[in-house]
Formats: sequence, C-alpha cells, structure tokens
Amino acid sequence: MRQSAEQPRFDQLLAAAQRSAVHLEMRDGYAVNDEAEDYRRWQETGERDADPDSAYWAPWVDMVRQATARGVVVRRARIISEPVSDYIRYEHAGTTVNVVAGEDVRWLPRRRAADLMLPGADLWIFDGEQVLLNHFTGSGEWATPPLELRTEPDLVKACVDAFAAVWERAVPHLQYEIR
Repeated sequence: MRQSAEQPRFDQLLAAAQRSAVHLEMRDGYAVNDEAEDYRRWQETGERDADPDSAYWAPWVDMVRQATARGVVVRRARIISEPVSDYIRYEHAGTTVNVVAGEDVRWLPRRRAADLMLPGADLWIFDGEQVLLNHFTGSGEWATPPLELRTEPDLVKACVDAFAAVWERAVPHLQYEIR
C-alpha cells in the first residue's frame, strides 16, 4: 500500500526500527543540498569533513549510534561504476564516519551486479517490513516527492532479496580500493 503525504520522516522510521535498517545506493553521483558545500570544498581542496562530531556529521552519527545502541543492525551497500566518479571518491573519503557511527558499509562494482535483479530506485529497508524508496532527478537532486514508503509484502521481499544479493557480493569498506 502506498503511504499518504503524511508518511513518517526518515528519522522517525530509523528511531522505530527494532532489528535492521539497510540502505542500497546505486547512483554514481548525487547533488543533494545538504552536502553541496562539503562536496564543493572537497573538490577544491581534496579535504573531506571526517569529524563525527562536526555540525555536518553529528546529527547522522547520533541517529545511527542511537539505533545501534538499541541493537539495530545498520548496513549500507553502494553499487558503483569503475573507474569511479569524483562523487564516489568523495563518498569513499567520508565513509569512515559512517563506520565510526556504527554502520557496516560495502561497495559493489557495477560490473559484478550486472546479473542481479535490482530495484529502480535507491532505498532503505526497515526491519524487513518497510521500504523507503529514494527518488532522484537525472542530475542527482531530490525529486518531488523525494521519498515513498511502501509496505506491500511482494515489493518488500523483492527489495530484501536484492539487498541480500548485493551484500553477499560487495566488498567491505576497509578492503575496497578506489579504482
């Protein structure tokens, strides 16, 4: 069933998660406003904000730490093209903060995902029961509406299975070398 415009916010969904919150990212670039300044600085200087306590990272780190403290397993899998885009280099440079916060992060080169059946949008799955689809424009900005919460059992199962297949093949963050 599609949710109404009054669907819960992401932070509410993560706060309500009891067992797991998994994120599948499949784009080689994003252009979302909340990271625009950090990305611009990285492009100019090669320096990435990697301080978990910074104003940029602290809200995310706090949310993930609260979830993991409750026993929620938080995992993120990124399907990426190689050679990687500048944006993926930027993401990779900041992923240590995701890991410090309590996320388990893996990377899967797109060529190794070619035979997998994948959803058409990035997504979060909460407790294997709810899928939060993340919609973006072609240029990587949030689409309108940006999020869509879905709970149909067949869709949820397909997304859970797709994430599991990606996770099985993906390389743990500390072992993945940017190409």
